[in-house]
Amino acid sequence: MTYKDVQEFLFSQLPMYQRQGISAFKKNLDNIIALCELLDNPQDKFRSIHIAGTNGKGSTSHMIAAGLQANGYRVGLYTSPHYKDYRERIKINGELISEEAVISFVEDHKEDFIRIQPSFFEITVAMAFAHFANQNVDIAIIETGLGGRLDSTNIITPILSIITNISLDHQAMLGNTLEQIAGEKAGIIKSKIPVVIGEYQDEINHVFARKTNESESEIYQADLSSKIVQTNNGKYVFQINESDWKIDFKTTMTSPFQLKNLVTALFSLWTLKEHFQLDPIKIAFGLENINRLTYYIGRWMIIQHEPLVIFDSAHNEAGITHLVEEIENNKYQKIHFVFGTAADKDLDTILSILPKDAIYYFAKADIPRGMTTDVLQDIASQNGLKGLEYPSVAAAYRNALSSANKDDIVIVAGSIFVVAEVL
Repeated sequence: MTYKDVQEFLFSQLPMYQRQGISAFKKNLDNIIALCELLDNPQDKFRSIHIAGTNGKGSTSHMIAAGLQANGYRVGLYTSPHYKDYRERIKINGELISEEAVISFVEDHKEDFIRIQPSFFEITVAMAFAHFANQNVDIAIIETGLGGRLDSTNIITPILSIITNISLDHQAMLGNTLEQIAGEKAGIIKSKIPVVIGEYQDEINHVFARKTNESESEIYQADLSSKIVQTNNGKYVFQINESDWKIDFKTTMTSPFQLKNLVTALFSLWTLKEHFQLDPIKIAFGLENINRLTYYIGRWMIIQHEPLVIFDSAHNEAGITHLVEEIENNKYQKIHFVFGTAADKDLDTILSILPKDAIYYFAKADIPRGMTTDVLQDIASQNGLKGLEYPSVAAAYRNALSSANKDDIVIVAGSIFVVAEVL
């Protein structure tokens, strides 16, 4: 098989949530357990960190990876979905899994896939585990795909669990309340394994407290024990209140939401001091070089200036709220907003958050789940947003760029798949 053949096999023949939606959501872990048993349970052959949460999982994962890599460790990183290349999901020290390794894995186990009928996500998780085991990583950071309790990644026994935050998203699968969603995310908490909660939320704190009490797991609240402050020289300082662990670093990720992710990541690194020798100076170097070290893309990604062009993966209520807050921190004359989304999103809530004075360029992401532009424009109009439909994300982006003056700002957001089409 060629790499193209393998991609077609993975994308076309197997269920994939990002393309199909709820029909691809599995209600048990039977398939991933069966796959990993065939592979001699690779997930048990390396240390891991497990990360769940509604927003910030990918950013937090990359930040932790950067800190560990800068200290000389070989770090596996599993995230989803990808932007341009399927192999972005499986990386070691920022290097994507090779096309040859993907081909070999699928060829070696294709008959097993046909027999077991695993989903796209289950195959990819098994591939990641096998790759990390074969490459003898020192640690692998594993991001959940959806939820936690029934997520295919939830067969690992990590040395640390992390839950970034909870907000409404994927209600059809995870529940209609924050408490229900928190219960699903809390499913990654394992017996006597410490857990870091990235953002304190009073209305759901009892969910995590109950789960950690049942599992006899130590719980850390990152944002109650540490903070980041900006200094006069443009650097940021992170310090754990009850220790002398202090990190001075520079960062381009200065939005309030990214600073919350930084607190979560740095606090999590602090809790790992029992397992790894970590030099705060080297962690600072890792954060300052996160893009190069970890292949970090698609989050508040500055493409150019004059006009300022930003790509961001925000796609739910909390993410869009943080995106709008960050836009407001910038100076501009007009906002040109390229926007597309999935058809199963709570669009009225999302659109009500978006700035009313922006010029919108509506486009459908090139996936089956993408919302058509006629429906999108109609709902947007009902929410006071004005703009035109375009036949593709690329066309919408071209028109936004050509219409913008040097003092304007151009935003591309609404879906990872929208951003992927212009990266």
